[in-house]
Amino acid sequence: MPGDIVFPATSTPPSKHPRRKFASLRAVLALILREMTTAYGRSPGGYMWSIVEPAAAITLLTIIFSLGFRSPPLGNNFAIFYASGMLPFMAYNNVSGTVASAINYSKSLLAYPSVTYIDAIFGRFLLNMMTQMLVSLILITGILWFFETRTTLELLKILLAFSLTASLALGIGTLNCFLASMYPVWQRIWSVVTRPLFLISGIIFLLETVPQPFRDFLWYNPLVHIIAIMRSAFYTSYDAPWASPLYVMIISSVSFTVGLVFLHRYHREILHR
Repeated sequence: MPGDIVFPATSTPPSKHPRRKFASLRAVLALILREMTTAYGRSPGGYMWSIVEPAAAITLLTIIFSLGFRSPPLGNNFAIFYASGMLPFMAYNNVSGTVASAINYSKSLLAYPSVTYIDAIFGRFLLNMMTQMLVSLILITGILWFFETRTTLELLKILLAFSLTASLALGIGTLNCFLASMYPVWQRIWSVVTRPLFLISGIIFLLETVPQPFRDFLWYNPLVHIIAIMRSAFYTSYDAPWASPLYVMIISSVSFTVGLVFLHRYHREILHR
């Protein structure tokens, strides 16, 4: 009718690309399932190799050093002593390596807008860290079942050691993810530089037994701190007041932040190579 006031419609047209709820979570879960199939489902033995590899390494160290020494540096059981050092070391090594190759591993999927480089990193990190923790639980339980280790477990310290292992692996892995994706030669350089880590991370010795000035140099290796905390969880007589969770967290946080900042800046360039 004349004189009536017509109000404009207030509804807004729907977005062309509506964002699905929990899209990032869905992407991470899909990437985890994909890797479970490709990394473990297609190889003979699958997950069994994740247990056999550290078990064989611990067995080899136990046999070699039990032939040359009457007792390990702590306690009376070689297997649990070397397991307490080998398991966090192998967890760090495995998880940081898989995180470092996350973008190259999932490059074809990152072309889809619903999958981001952060999804790829966290997908590989979560799956491999959970795998390493499960493997450690199985091996430690097996050693305690078959041997009289005379150890008293402190679960909070064990959780602290694995939490620090996870944070360090994620931090170093994220930084290396950028460097290896941007500069492919970095992967070989890093492999050469870190090859002595097994010998200088406190797996086969205690830091307290290292003479000066080498002891002060080794202190800057964050893995030495993690392994010392892990060992203190098994041996009540062993106290490592010099082991600093704060130092490990600083190294982890700085590495993760720097890696994430550079990935955010250059991830499109990396994907279009």
